[in-house]
Amino acid sequence: MPTQSRPSRAYEWPTLCLLALTYALWAAITLYAQNLGPALAILLLIPVITMHSSLQHETLHLIEPRCKWCGQLLIFPAVGLLIPYLRFRDSHLIHHVNENLTDPYDDPETAYMVKEVWATLPRWQQRVLIFNNTLVGRLLLGPLIGQIAFMRADWRMIRNGDRTVLIGWLVQIPAVAIVILWLTTFGTMPFWAYASAAYFGLSILKIRTFLEHRTHLQPNGRSVIIEGQGILSFLFLNNSFHAVHHAHPSVAWYNLPALYRANKTKFTNENRDYIYASYPTIFRKYFFHAKEPVEHPLWNLENRHDR
Repeated sequence: MPTQSRPSRAYEWPTLCLLALTYALWAAITLYAQNLGPALAILLLIPVITMHSSLQHETLHLIEPRCKWCGQLLIFPAVGLLIPYLRFRDSHLIHHVNENLTDPYDDPETAYMVKEVWATLPRWQQRVLIFNNTLVGRLLLGPLIGQIAFMRADWRMIRNGDRTVLIGWLVQIPAVAIVILWLTTFGTMPFWAYASAAYFGLSILKIRTFLEHRTHLQPNGRSVIIEGQGILSFLFLNNSFHAVHHAHPSVAWYNLPALYRANKTKFTNENRDYIYASYPTIFRKYFFHAKEPVEHPLWNLENRHDR
């Protein structure tokens, strides 16, 4: 696992300023939603919620290493409603064990399944998951499928006595309550409209995670690099340079492109040329076509037990 060292800046001002701007936009949109109308308010709020989720990721890597409680307090309101920050933090740090990337058992962020489990699924469920492996499917159903899988896994851990998981979900209650209190006291946005924006804000994030990782014998060959720097790259805070991030998780989002350009040959050799030119390229290639099978081509129950 790459070392999660302390970042070099004394204060993470670019990230803090972007977080303040995100909260300001969120407050303004929800406050004046009645004037904007539900459709426009939803459209404006979707990228703001996506950005807040990306800033949660940066808080984990850049601010919490300096001051744990400061980072958690800054990102505390559950703007996206669905995923508790403490659970995201813990599962994401497990995900950063690069040797386990895409492992259906040890990587909590993977969408792969072992072949034997896949074979037991009803045909309708297999069809849903195959559709989810297209980009249009990931946008429409990805948040729902991911949330169900995430909550089922956490519920199993809670039933087995994992207090850390339980605390993560209990803390989510006041985090969501803050958002609801704002909406009902100051906001003019109906909750159904806000919930829609939250769902599709997570849908936008699914574009990033859609092919973030692939199966490969070498761990370094499992993380993607998307070179284009458009609006989606900004919303994802350059996590599109994902192989670079996994190699250097403490490097700030605004430094990732320069780090990649300065060491392009090294990174492309290490990730075995798992590279795309831009997100439009990915849309053209995978919008209606599955990127790969759901079942993991290198994993089965037998080699799981051999570990």
